[in-house]
Order: sequence, then structure tokens, then C-alpha cells
Amino acid sequence: MIQFRIQPDSEIPASDQLFNQIRFAIASRQYPPGFKLPSTRALAMQTGLHRNTISKVYRQLEEDGFVESQAGSGIYVRAQGHEGGSRLQSPVFKQHPNAYKLVQQAIDELLSQGCSLNQAREIFLAEIDWRLRCSARVLVAVPSQDIGAGDLMVYELTDSLKIPLQLVVMEELAAVLDQTTSATVITSRYFIADVEEIAAPRSVRVIPLDIYDYTKELNLLKNLPKENCVGIVSLSSGIVRAAEVILHGLRGDELLVMTSQPKDVYRLQAIVKRAEVIISDQASYASVQAAVQTALEDIIRPPRLIKVENYICVHSINLLKRELGLI
Repeated sequence: MIQFRIQPDSEIPASDQLFNQIRFAIASRQYPPGFKLPSTRALAMQTGLHRNTISKVYRQLEEDGFVESQAGSGIYVRAQGHEGGSRLQSPVFKQHPNAYKLVQQAIDELLSQGCSLNQAREIFLAEIDWRLRCSARVLVAVPSQDIGAGDLMVYELTDSLKIPLQLVVMEELAAVLDQTTSATVITSRYFIADVEEIAAPRSVRVIPLDIYDYTKELNLLKNLPKENCVGIVSLSSGIVRAAEVILHGLRGDELLVMTSQPKDVYRLQAIVKRAEVIISDQASYASVQAAVQTALEDIIRPPRLIKVENYICVHSINLLKRELGLI
């Protein structure tokens, strides 16, 4: 923070000394447009002036057009000249006060690399237009051997995004993309390398999604008594296989692990009758509950049912919403 110094024995009033020092900080861009000035309390501690005197200086700076106050937020250096203008009064810039600065920096960088203003405009418009066109058609791509992972992604994303999604197996993705000029392809980070290789020659956007880390469920399994039986139920055969490997690495042969997909009625009934704990994804949970109800007469103690939060982590879904222009 700039150190302002007040000379108490000067003939110049202390308020004028502070006013001129702040104005110099603004003029020299030590305080650039959008910079938040120190609070009256902080400046009083630094200069020894009364807070009322500092408030008076701030009011004078605002009246002279150097700063502007934002209710409940503070005092900010006002954009001037080409930094201001009517565009800053638009609802978009008011809603996103840092937007203009980011746009200006990007344009300045393009100009410094030799682009003309018209070329910079074309670059911005082309990128925005491409993103909008890609967002109009959203594909979910997974390999055919784990189509359940795609079903699970579509199940969760449809609920979160509220837009149409098309599930495409990876083996058919190239043919589908050849029939469209633009699209957004979504996939799990498990499959991103293969999807990017298919999409690379085409004008499409590929977005990988991070999966949930299952920390809560793993912590529970770490503390289960030995010889307990754990059931894993998921739409995705890949999740089922991965769960078996992870649990074996975590507990070795201490736990009996049984797995199933919800459509496999025989295996699901076996899990319900044997397991103390059953962990399932959201899409499979209703099937597990129904299987438990069906088997109630044949089991002494119903298993503990645990529904995992998401297959796709919430942060990844929020980033996807932003990329698709949904927030």
C-alpha cells in the first residue's frame, strides 16, 4: 500500500495534502482504474488524520470525478477517457465490473502482437460464435464396453444442465461428428485421450469431466469390521471393476466384495441377501431399494444402503455450465 505522509507543520491544510497525494497516485496509475481505495479507518491509522477529514477528502475526489463510491463495498478509482465511456454503463459491465478490464487486456495483447482492431474484433466474434454453436449440440461419449458410464453421466447431467444430451459410443463418434459442423463432446477424464484423438480433425470442443473422489465412502469402508460383505451397484461396469480393485488394495481379503449392475436381477438379489453395506450410484439406488423390499422376508437384518453423491464432481458440473453458457 502507498504510504501517504502528512506534514503537520505545513502551511498547506492536511486535507489538501492528502487530496493531492491520492490524486497523484491515481494520475501515475499507482492506483489504476477499478482499484479500491483504503478504508477511512486504515488511512487514519497511517496518516494520523481524523476519519471525518479522510471522508471529506474522498467526497471531494468523487465530486471531481476521480473516484466513485459503491454502496456497501467501498471507494474505487473511476475509469476515465477511453477507459470509461457509455459501454461501462451497460448492464453486463455493471453485473461483471472486472469484465471490461479483462477485455481491454486481451485486446491490448492482440494489438501488441500486430493485430489490427478489425482483426481483433474478428477473433473475438469468431471464438464467441464457435462456442455458441458448439453449445447448441452436446454429446456424451464413452466406449461401448462401458456404456453404463455414459448412461450415468447423462442421468446426472440432464438433471443438472436441463438441456438435451445425446449419448454416443466412442466407436461411432467419428461418424456422428462428420455429420455436424460443430458440437461439444463431454466425456470422463478416463476416456479423454481417445475422444480428443477422434475429435482433433473436426471443429468441435471436447470437455473432460472429473469424477467424484468417493472419500466419504472409502473412509467408511476402511473402518468396517473384518469379514463384512460389501455390495457395489452401479450402471457403469467400469466403476464396478475399479471398485473391486480399490477395495482389495484397501482391505485385501478382509472384506467380501460383491458387485452388480442394476439390470442384473439375480446378482442384485444375492447382494441384498448377503451384504451388510450396499453402495450404489444415484441412478441405481431405486433398483437397490426395490430389491431390498422384495427380499425382506428372506433376510434377518436389511443391509445399510449408501447412495453416493455424484459420479461427476459438483465443481466439474459447475465449470461445464459456465463453458456451455448456462450461468
